[in-house]
Amino acid sequence: MLGKSSSGRLHNRPIGLCSKRGIFHYRRRVPTDLLTVWEGREVWRSLDTDSYAMALRRIHRIAADVESEFEKARASIGRLADPALIVTTLNGPPILLPWVPAAPQPPAPPPPSNRRTIGDVYDRFIADPKHQWSKRTLIAHATTRKWVIEVFGEQTALTDITREGCCDSVALLREMPKSAHQRFPDMTIKEVVAAAKASGEARLISTANLNAYVNRFGGVMNWAINEGYLDRNPLKGLKLPDPVKKRDKRNPFSTEQLRRIFDAPIYTGCRDDANGYAIPGDQRPRRARFWVPLIALFSGLRLNEICQLEVSDIREMDGVACFNVTSGVSLTGDEKRVKTNASERVVPVHDELIRCGFLAFAASQRLCGETNLFPELPFGHLGYRSTAISRWFTRFLENADAKASADRMSVPQLARPLNLHVLRKHLPLYYGYLFCHVLHQDYV
Repeated sequence: MLGKSSSGRLHNRPIGLCSKRGIFHYRRRVPTDLLTVWEGREVWRSLDTDSYAMALRRIHRIAADVESEFEKARASIGRLADPALIVTTLNGPPILLPWVPAAPQPPAPPPPSNRRTIGDVYDRFIADPKHQWSKRTLIAHATTRKWVIEVFGEQTALTDITREGCCDSVALLREMPKSAHQRFPDMTIKEVVAAAKASGEARLISTANLNAYVNRFGGVMNWAINEGYLDRNPLKGLKLPDPVKKRDKRNPFSTEQLRRIFDAPIYTGCRDDANGYAIPGDQRPRRARFWVPLIALFSGLRLNEICQLEVSDIREMDGVACFNVTSGVSLTGDEKRVKTNASERVVPVHDELIRCGFLAFAASQRLCGETNLFPELPFGHLGYRSTAISRWFTRFLENADAKASADRMSVPQLARPLNLHVLRKHLPLYYGYLFCHVLHQDYV
């Protein structure tokens, strides 16, 4: 039995050195081009020793002898043989066979990394079945691909994309105006930048959006490295520092804005919740436009998580009414999505929602045989139920005059954790309005 030190040495032993019944051997696979003329798929040669140190000294001579036999076999069938290797055998004097020229061979193809174009690699990346993307993510990658192709050229070899070229592309992105593809259709990115400069356009894409482009393109490069198409990522470290902190990406609602939101006719009485939601009236409809902002405010659920809720997702657990946020296929066969795996969770229904009559609303939907909690919300073009109500909420804020001092405001702001500060600070004020206009109204 080998001792510890001997066992440790065997981990670093030369390729082909094997121990068989206590005797060291040299093992070599037969080259593919000789399998048709060689008997067997492997060559074994005994080194006639059980000493590891002696085996290390003998293996090189045996290996050279085996390679010599391979070269002789190649020469015998007219293949290209290296005369420098046909020089020796173990038991006889050195033998030098004449070099036998083989038929002209076509040049070897270049390695994959030298012939893969950026267009080809990008298409392979997008088509990789390991990527389980939503339609929105696919569109984002398609947009990034369009930008990359316009800048570098579809037939450019992947290995020809340099660090300097990547720096220039990032500099070009920094000059791209907002909503470029909508405002400057049918133009390349360079033409868009030139047109924006000519018109004095100062509204440029944010650092966060720029970094999203760089991050997606960098993901393609990392994938190419894993596939063996590239040695290093020339985009590494090119993302720009974002001057806007993550917690400041969206402005919180002010106390006055919250007052105007929940003082709007849809909460105090309107004509209807369709085209008459901003017109005072005697109707108090309780559907998606009424409930979604309130649920976002009191639960912290994301917008699409609220819009895709099913009646069965409102359930009681240990005596507490809860939202059951899940992904997968719904009871109607539609896909339910969450942002991350950790987003699947159970969230208690806030007492104020219960006082507003939310559980009674859910029960009425169940009695009506509805599967979706808000069946009036259609799927958007990207497959999200939140698309329509998100656009509606923008109009709602304008009609409620609650958008004046908030440039980046949407329903998800009510759900962002940073707005907990706003909720905590202003609870007494807008709770008063809720109690007056919503909480103390009889549920209809």
